[in-house]
Amino acid sequence: MSDQNKIPDFDPQGPQLVYVAIADHVAARIAAGELQPGARLPPERDLATEYGVAYLTVRRAAQVLRERQLIVTVHGKGTFVADPLPEPDQPG
Repeated sequence: MSDQNKIPDFDPQGPQLVYVAIADHVAARIAAGELQPGARLPPERDLATEYGVAYLTVRRAAQVLRERQLIVTVHGKGTFVADPLPEPDQPG
């Protein structure tokens, strides 16, 4: 795997807020192709366990990802990687 697609380690002790760190980590997983468009994300409670954080922290991270248009939540079905993904911002 090239360095370009390397997913940074999740660091809950980093300088940013934990929910932002989780959102950035999931976004990196999407960008690297680990999470494909249309793929279902694990339940928020499972993600909270995986990341070692409170459930509400994951909920807030999911809200950030929804605002970035990287995920969509379908009531009663789950949360999915957006398909299609938004176009990355072009440097200009």
